[in-house]
Amino acid sequence: MKLSGQSILVTGATGAIGQAICRALVADGAKVVIHYGRNRDTAQTLLASLDGKGWCLPADLSDPAGPQALWDQSTALAGRLTGLVNNAGIRSEVSIEAAMEEWQRVWAREMRVNFLSAVDLSKLAIQHFRQNGGGRIVNMASRAGQRGYTSSAMAYGASKAALLNLTKSIAQSHGHEGVTSVALAPGWVRTEMAEAYIAEHGEAAALAGIPIARMADPQEIGEITAFAFRPSQASLNGAVLDVNGGSYMR
Repeated sequence: MKLSGQSILVTGATGAIGQAICRALVADGAKVVIHYGRNRDTAQTLLASLDGKGWCLPADLSDPAGPQALWDQSTALAGRLTGLVNNAGIRSEVSIEAAMEEWQRVWAREMRVNFLSAVDLSKLAIQHFRQNGGGRIVNMASRAGQRGYTSSAMAYGASKAALLNLTKSIAQSHGHEGVTSVALAPGWVRTEMAEAYIAEHGEAAALAGIPIARMADPQEIGEITAFAFRPSQASLNGAVLDVNGGSYMR
Protein backbone atom coordinates (compact mmCIF):
# COMPACT_ATOMS: atom_id res chain seq x y z
CA MET A 1 0.00 0.00 0.00
CA LYS A 2 2.48 2.57 -1.26
CA LEU A 3 -0.06 5.43 -1.17
CA SER A 4 -1.53 4.80 2.26
CA GLY A 5 -2.65 8.05 3.88
CA GLN A 6 -2.87 9.99 0.63
CA SER A 7 -6.00 11.78 -0.59
CA ILE A 8 -5.93 12.72 -4.27
CA LEU A 9 -8.31 14.80 -6.38
CA VAL A 10 -8.83 13.36 -9.88
CA THR A 11 -10.57 15.58 -12.41
CA GLY A 12 -12.49 14.06 -15.28
CA ALA A 13 -12.72 10.89 -13.24
CA THR A 14 -15.72 9.31 -14.97
CA GLY A 15 -14.00 8.74 -18.32
CA ALA A 16 -12.09 5.55 -19.06
CA ILE A 17 -8.71 7.00 -18.08
CA GLY A 18 -10.06 8.78 -15.01
CA GLN A 19 -11.74 5.63 -13.72
CA ALA A 20 -8.57 3.61 -14.28
CA ILE A 21 -6.55 6.21 -12.38
CA CYS A 22 -8.96 6.16 -9.44
CA ARG A 23 -8.89 2.35 -9.29
CA ALA A 24 -5.09 2.24 -9.36
CA LEU A 25 -4.73 4.92 -6.69
CA VAL A 26 -7.17 3.19 -4.34
CA ALA A 27 -5.55 -0.20 -5.00
CA ASP A 28 -2.30 1.32 -3.74
CA GLY A 29 -3.94 2.67 -0.57
CA ALA A 30 -5.10 6.20 -1.43
CA LYS A 31 -8.51 7.81 -1.15
CA VAL A 32 -9.80 9.73 -4.15
CA VAL A 33 -12.02 12.71 -4.81
CA ILE A 34 -13.91 11.69 -7.94
CA HIS A 35 -14.71 14.79 -9.98
CA TYR A 36 -17.45 14.62 -12.58
CA GLY A 37 -19.17 17.08 -14.86
CA ARG A 38 -22.51 15.48 -15.72
CA ASN A 39 -22.07 11.75 -15.11
CA ARG A 40 -23.22 11.58 -11.50
CA ASP A 41 -24.41 7.99 -11.75
CA THR A 42 -21.08 6.86 -13.23
CA ALA A 43 -19.19 8.65 -10.44
CA GLN A 44 -21.29 7.02 -7.72
CA THR A 45 -20.96 3.59 -9.34
CA LEU A 46 -17.20 4.07 -9.46
CA LEU A 47 -17.08 5.07 -5.80
CA ALA A 48 -19.14 2.01 -4.85
CA SER A 49 -16.71 -0.21 -6.76
CA LEU A 50 -13.91 1.34 -4.70
CA ASP A 51 -15.66 0.32 -1.47
CA GLY A 52 -16.46 3.94 -0.75
CA LYS A 53 -12.81 4.96 -0.39
CA GLY A 54 -13.34 8.54 -1.45
CA TRP A 55 -15.91 11.13 -2.38
CA CYS A 56 -17.82 12.30 -5.50
CA LEU A 57 -18.03 15.97 -6.43
CA PRO A 58 -19.51 17.78 -9.45
CA ALA A 59 -17.96 20.83 -11.08
CA ASP A 60 -18.19 22.55 -14.45
CA LEU A 61 -14.58 23.16 -15.47
CA SER A 62 -15.68 25.16 -18.50
CA ASP A 63 -16.82 27.78 -15.97
CA PRO A 64 -13.99 29.95 -14.59
CA ALA A 65 -15.55 29.58 -11.13
CA GLY A 66 -15.52 25.77 -11.33
CA PRO A 67 -11.96 25.01 -10.16
CA GLN A 68 -12.22 27.11 -6.99
CA ALA A 69 -15.56 25.55 -6.07
CA LEU A 70 -14.23 22.06 -6.70
CA TRP A 71 -11.10 22.62 -4.62
CA ASP A 72 -12.99 24.16 -1.72
CA GLN A 73 -15.47 21.28 -1.62
CA SER A 74 -12.66 18.72 -1.95
CA THR A 75 -10.72 20.05 1.02
CA ALA A 76 -13.91 20.39 3.04
CA LEU A 77 -14.56 16.67 2.55
CA ALA A 78 -11.05 15.23 2.55
CA GLY A 79 -9.25 17.68 4.79
CA ARG A 80 -5.65 17.60 3.67
CA LEU A 81 -5.12 16.71 0.02
CA THR A 82 -1.77 15.25 -0.98
CA GLY A 83 -2.25 15.06 -4.72
CA LEU A 84 -3.99 16.45 -7.78
CA VAL A 85 -4.50 14.75 -11.15
CA ASN A 86 -5.44 17.23 -13.86
CA ASN A 87 -7.07 14.66 -16.14
CA ALA A 88 -10.20 16.46 -17.36
CA GLY A 89 -10.07 17.20 -21.05
CA ILE A 90 -12.02 17.61 -24.26
CA ARG A 91 -11.05 17.35 -27.93
CA SER A 92 -12.98 19.61 -30.27
CA GLU A 93 -12.55 20.21 -33.97
CA VAL A 94 -12.93 23.43 -35.91
CA SER A 95 -11.95 24.03 -39.51
CA ILE A 96 -9.43 26.70 -40.41
CA GLU A 97 -12.18 27.88 -42.76
CA ALA A 98 -14.68 28.38 -39.94
CA ALA A 99 -16.09 31.78 -39.11
CA MET A 100 -13.89 33.68 -36.65
CA GLU A 101 -16.60 33.64 -33.98
CA GLU A 102 -16.83 29.84 -34.07
CA TRP A 103 -13.03 29.51 -34.24
CA GLN A 104 -12.57 31.64 -31.12
CA ARG A 105 -15.38 29.88 -29.26
CA VAL A 106 -13.84 26.43 -29.79
CA TRP A 107 -10.36 27.58 -28.86
CA ALA A 108 -11.56 29.40 -25.75
CA ARG A 109 -13.49 26.40 -24.44
CA GLU A 110 -10.69 23.95 -25.24
CA MET A 111 -8.11 26.05 -23.42
CA ARG A 112 -10.46 26.66 -20.49
CA VAL A 113 -11.24 22.99 -19.87
CA ASN A 114 -7.91 21.42 -20.83
CA PHE A 115 -5.49 24.03 -19.56
CA LEU A 116 -6.85 26.98 -17.59
CA SER A 117 -8.85 24.80 -15.18
CA ALA A 118 -5.62 22.88 -14.51
CA VAL A 119 -3.80 26.20 -14.00
CA ASP A 120 -6.33 27.31 -11.41
CA LEU A 121 -6.40 23.98 -9.61
CA SER A 122 -2.59 23.86 -9.61
CA LYS A 123 -2.46 27.32 -8.03
CA LEU A 124 -4.78 26.19 -5.27
CA ALA A 125 -2.92 22.90 -4.85
CA ILE A 126 0.46 24.59 -4.55
CA GLN A 127 -0.82 26.91 -1.84
CA HIS A 128 -2.44 24.00 -0.02
CA PHE A 129 0.58 21.71 -0.33
CA ARG A 130 3.01 24.36 0.92
CA GLN A 131 0.96 24.70 4.10
CA ASN A 132 0.45 20.97 4.63
CA GLY A 133 3.77 19.21 4.21
CA GLY A 134 3.98 19.02 0.41
CA GLY A 135 2.16 17.25 -2.38
CA ARG A 136 2.30 16.21 -6.02
CA ILE A 137 0.54 17.23 -9.22
CA VAL A 138 0.18 14.89 -12.20
CA ASN A 139 -0.90 16.53 -15.44
CA MET A 140 -2.45 14.45 -18.22
CA ALA A 141 -0.85 15.87 -21.35
CA SER A 142 -0.57 14.10 -24.70
CA ARG A 143 1.72 13.08 -27.52
CA ALA A 144 -0.18 15.76 -29.45
CA GLY A 145 1.38 18.41 -27.21
CA GLN A 146 4.86 17.24 -28.16
CA ARG A 147 4.71 16.72 -31.90
CA GLY A 148 1.79 18.90 -33.00
CA TYR A 149 -1.64 17.88 -34.18
CA THR A 150 -4.06 17.99 -37.08
CA SER A 151 -5.29 21.32 -38.40
CA SER A 152 -8.85 20.86 -37.18
CA ALA A 153 -7.73 19.96 -33.64
CA MET A 154 -4.83 22.36 -33.13
CA ALA A 155 -6.52 23.72 -30.00
CA TYR A 156 -6.24 20.31 -28.36
CA GLY A 157 -2.53 19.98 -29.15
CA ALA A 158 -1.81 23.53 -28.01
CA SER A 159 -3.61 23.01 -24.70
CA LYS A 160 -1.61 19.86 -24.03
CA ALA A 161 1.67 21.57 -24.91
CA ALA A 162 0.79 24.28 -22.41
CA LEU A 163 0.21 21.59 -19.76
CA LEU A 164 3.71 20.26 -20.35
CA ASN A 165 5.20 23.69 -19.78
CA LEU A 166 3.06 24.20 -16.68
CA THR A 167 4.38 20.92 -15.28
CA LYS A 168 8.00 21.96 -15.76
CA SER A 169 7.42 25.43 -14.36
CA ILE A 170 5.86 24.03 -11.19
CA ALA A 171 8.70 21.53 -10.84
CA GLN A 172 11.36 24.23 -11.14
CA SER A 173 9.63 26.83 -9.03
CA HIS A 174 8.16 24.81 -6.17
CA GLY A 175 10.15 21.58 -5.86
CA HIS A 176 12.17 23.08 -3.02
CA GLU A 177 8.91 23.54 -1.11
CA GLY A 178 7.99 19.87 -1.38
CA VAL A 179 5.58 20.50 -4.25
CA THR A 180 6.45 18.29 -7.21
CA SER A 181 4.87 17.78 -10.62
CA VAL A 182 4.92 15.12 -13.33
CA ALA A 183 3.26 14.95 -16.75
CA LEU A 184 2.05 11.92 -18.68
CA ALA A 185 1.99 12.13 -22.46
CA PRO A 186 -0.08 9.25 -23.86
CA GLY A 187 -0.59 8.55 -27.52
CA TRP A 188 -3.82 6.82 -28.47
CA VAL A 189 -5.58 5.25 -25.49
CA ARG A 190 -8.60 2.95 -25.93
CA THR A 191 -11.29 5.44 -24.86
CA GLU A 192 -14.53 6.86 -26.26
CA MET A 193 -12.49 9.61 -27.91
CA ALA A 194 -10.37 6.99 -29.69
CA GLU A 195 -13.42 4.97 -30.70
CA ALA A 196 -15.01 8.08 -32.21
CA TYR A 197 -11.87 8.70 -34.27
CA ILE A 198 -11.81 5.07 -35.40
CA ALA A 199 -15.45 5.24 -36.40
CA GLU A 200 -14.66 8.18 -38.67
CA HIS A 201 -11.19 7.33 -39.96
CA GLY A 202 -10.71 3.60 -39.34
CA GLU A 203 -8.50 1.76 -36.86
CA ALA A 204 -5.60 1.53 -39.31
CA ALA A 205 -5.35 5.33 -39.28
CA ALA A 206 -5.20 5.38 -35.48
CA LEU A 207 -2.58 2.64 -35.29
CA ALA A 208 -0.40 3.99 -38.08
CA GLY A 209 3.05 4.76 -36.76
CA ILE A 210 2.67 2.85 -33.47
CA PRO A 211 5.42 0.19 -33.49
CA ILE A 212 3.63 -2.09 -31.03
CA ALA A 213 0.50 -1.91 -33.25
CA ARG A 214 -2.00 -1.28 -30.47
CA MET A 215 -3.39 1.53 -28.38
CA ALA A 216 -2.61 1.86 -24.70
CA ASP A 217 -5.14 0.43 -22.28
CA PRO A 218 -6.55 2.89 -19.69
CA GLN A 219 -5.24 0.55 -16.98
CA GLU A 220 -1.69 1.28 -18.13
CA ILE A 221 -2.26 4.99 -17.56
CA GLY A 222 -3.74 4.28 -14.14
CA GLU A 223 -0.78 2.18 -13.07
CA ILE A 224 1.77 4.79 -14.17
CA THR A 225 -0.16 7.54 -12.40
CA ALA A 226 -0.22 5.59 -9.14
CA PHE A 227 3.52 4.93 -9.51
CA ALA A 228 4.17 8.64 -10.00
CA PHE A 229 2.49 9.39 -6.66
CA ARG A 230 4.74 7.10 -4.65
CA PRO A 231 6.64 9.15 -2.06
CA SER A 232 9.82 7.39 -3.18
CA GLN A 233 9.50 8.91 -6.67
CA ALA A 234 10.24 12.54 -5.79
CA SER A 235 13.04 12.59 -8.36
CA LEU A 236 10.45 12.27 -11.13
CA ASN A 237 9.81 15.96 -10.48
CA GLY A 238 9.49 17.72 -13.84
CA ALA A 239 9.46 14.50 -15.86
CA VAL A 240 7.30 13.88 -18.91
CA LEU A 241 6.47 10.17 -19.11
CA ASP A 242 5.74 9.07 -22.67
CA VAL A 243 3.09 6.35 -23.03
CA ASN A 244 2.73 6.07 -26.79
CA GLY A 245 3.96 2.64 -27.89
CA GLY A 246 7.05 4.16 -29.47
CA SER A 247 5.13 6.41 -31.87
CA TYR A 248 6.96 9.50 -30.66
CA MET A 249 10.46 9.31 -29.21
CA ARG A 250 12.55 12.22 -27.94
